[in-house]
Amino acid sequence: MNNIIQNQRKERDELLARPYLVRKSNTDTSVLLANPMIKLITGPRRVGKSTFALLMLQGRNFAYLNFDDNLLLSGWDEELVMRTLDEVYPGYEYLLLDEVQNLKDWDVWVSKLYRRGKNLVITGSNAKMLSSEMATVLTGRYLQVEMLPFSLSETMEWKGVVAKDSNDTLHAEATVIADDYLRNGGYPETIDMRSITRSYLSTLFDSIIWKDVAKRHNIRNITDLNNLALYLLSNFCNPLSANDIAKELSMTSVTTTRKFMDYLHEPYLFYYLPRFNNKLKLMKKAATKVYVIDNGFVTSKAFNISENLGRLLENEVFVELLRQGFQVETSLFYYRSRNDREVDFVTRNGAQIHQLIQVCYDMTSPKTEKREVTSLIECAEELKCNNLLIITNNDEREINKDGYNIKVVPFVKFASAFQYF
Repeated sequence: MNNIIQNQRKERDELLARPYLVRKSNTDTSVLLANPMIKLITGPRRVGKSTFALLMLQGRNFAYLNFDDNLLLSGWDEELVMRTLDEVYPGYEYLLLDEVQNLKDWDVWVSKLYRRGKNLVITGSNAKMLSSEMATVLTGRYLQVEMLPFSLSETMEWKGVVAKDSNDTLHAEATVIADDYLRNGGYPETIDMRSITRSYLSTLFDSIIWKDVAKRHNIRNITDLNNLALYLLSNFCNPLSANDIAKELSMTSVTTTRKFMDYLHEPYLFYYLPRFNNKLKLMKKAATKVYVIDNGFVTSKAFNISENLGRLLENEVFVELLRQGFQVETSLFYYRSRNDREVDFVTRNGAQIHQLIQVCYDMTSPKTEKREVTSLIECAEELKCNNLLIITNNDEREINKDGYNIKVVPFVKFASAFQYF
């Protein structure tokens, strides 16, 4: 055990020695670390949770255990591990547990450590397991930080792009980066090596399906699971119901389809956006719109005959809304009017509708503009909301119609990815 933990310490020190872009966060890490509650850092695999935790603890005396290590898991002995940590990291103030969900009964052990006064930082890649088990065993004893792939703003910063113009026009380099980001996403490993994006994300997608879903839930029918994942990926941004999917894919049952869909959300791979309705029962019956955590997965795995920039932009807006703190089923929805006109996103602040957002990649055609504006205004009238926004690829202006003022902004400005002076 001493050799395992010593090797992990070397791994920790090597990781700390590398150059990193400090991730943007609304959280003050010094305040976070000063709090005795458990610090839980969650998000998809390979988005930089471990790096964020290491940088947060850099310069402090902290111990480190990586549970993606089969040697540690196979030789697990709780008391021996704790004694060895004291030997390898004498007097440590913090304990970082990386991908702790891989340890059987991890929540019981973490609860014990917390009661013993250990100041814990935990990372994990499974939404349901972490949230439900932390809530059950450690209610009120943890603070959660959710991480996602790099935003466009972070990607621009990583590339060293800064504002050069005195007006609202993005210079050529920024435009190229934004266009590339739209198609290839923001996974950290791929940003500087776009040539590997497809192979890297294809492998990561398969790994999530097999390791984080099939293995964890002991799924025998891997074919149905994989077919479902690829179907969802190819139909991203579309409203889908479990009944329709089960029929389309000849799944064994609707119940199994729903169960598999839930499993595919757990590792932060897919999200299902509900249709807004004041009556919860009706909202639950309506089809949900499917979104994927990163556009790069679409480019790498989806069976799309042609590139759909409109849907890629809509998916990008959805993920950005998650970054801004909106939560599916609580403060983020889509909506369809009585005449079946749709608005892409409804955001809510408490019980009040906050904003209606429409996404349209290119609105230069008068016909397209009329369609988008008509849908937005009709939904605004039904929901009694006058805070209206259309997000485009590069159009910026205001539209005044039927007493409504609609702001039209490019995604790069909506995401605060580029500083305007």
